Amino acid sequence: MERTDDDRTVVMGRVAAPYGVKGWVKVQVFTQTLDSLLEYPHWLIGQSGQNGGQWRDADLQDAALQGDFVIAKFAGCNDRDAAFALRGQEIAVKREDLPEPDNDEYYWQDLIGLAVVNREGAALGKVVKLLETGAHDVLVVHGNAPEPKETLIPFVGVYVLKVDLAQGIIEVDWGLDY
Repeated sequence: MERTDDDRTVVMGRVAAPYGVKGWVKVQVFTQTLDSLLEYPHWLIGQSGQNGGQWRDADLQDAALQGDFVIAKFAGCNDRDAAFALRGQEIAVKREDLPEPDNDEYYWQDLIGLAVVNREGAALGKVVKLLETGAHDVLVVHGNAPEPKETLIPFVGVYVLKVDLAQGIIEVDWGLDY
């Protein structure tokens, strides 16, 4: 697998909106705990994408928890207009700065793009994203042409039999007609 900027970064949140008038922004955090993003002193800002992503260093001056968000102040972002211009940008950290996941734990980014096959070997498609439902995470799988189909598979042990990152495959106990 060819490495891209997206392979070396992990998206941890996105800039949701300006916060106040002095250049602060609200960051919607995608991590399991809200404050875990604050553990990383070096952030990147930009967009992940099919072409390897476009990232630049985010010179973080200050950050804090504020309700269900992290609020952050970046160097050079000194007013509401500058903060508004960052809206929708993703916040990432370098992969090397993250701890290795435990056995049977995965970063969502590692699952996106993997082929999904059922126990009979039939291809269901590829993982395009994951959803957090509260009870458990859900794989969103897009099938192949001629009739692309979206399949939602709970990411729990009863349905997900094996994740093989090296082979790029997730084996599931899921029928083609579900």
